[in-house]
Amino acid sequence: GPSLKDERAEDQQQPPTEGGCGVTVKDVPAQDFIVAYAAHLKRTGKIEVPKWADLVKTAKFKELAPYDPDWYYVRAASIARRVYLRGNVGVGAMRKIYGGRQRRGTIKEKFALSGGSIPRHIFGQLEAMKILEKSGDGKGGRRITETGQRDLDSIAGQIKAGQ
Repeated sequence: GPSLKDERAEDQQQPPTEGGCGVTVKDVPAQDFIVAYAAHLKRTGKIEVPKWADLVKTAKFKELAPYDPDWYYVRAASIARRVYLRGNVGVGAMRKIYGGRQRRGTIKEKFALSGGSIPRHIFGQLEAMKILEKSGDGKGGRRITETGQRDLDSIAGQIKAGQ
């Protein structure tokens, strides 16, 4: 009969899943996913960019506002991906994730949180689109909805199919 080695070789020769079936956000590089999902959010036009988006810095340790005119969509895509991967994250967690080094001239630098109004506003927008929902466990934070997960996985599938 066929040896065990032959069977193992057969197992590994299964073709990869085609057409984006079974591809999740974890299967594609973060950069590619965020760019693609930001473009998708802009195309659907459901996210309303606030009036202050062109004036605001993203954190107190930044000197300038973002150069990219579509930075709001990119941040929304990034936040959606973070919530997908972690779940039960709130505004405070997002402030920490997007925080960074605050340089203070001659004094030692220290870690500073990013602003909170941007993730708060984006959470509201993504909830209105039924991508995120409030966590129902009494601890607060947001989590991804089933439709949101399907939405994000379909974008990941398109990226995987295009590679």
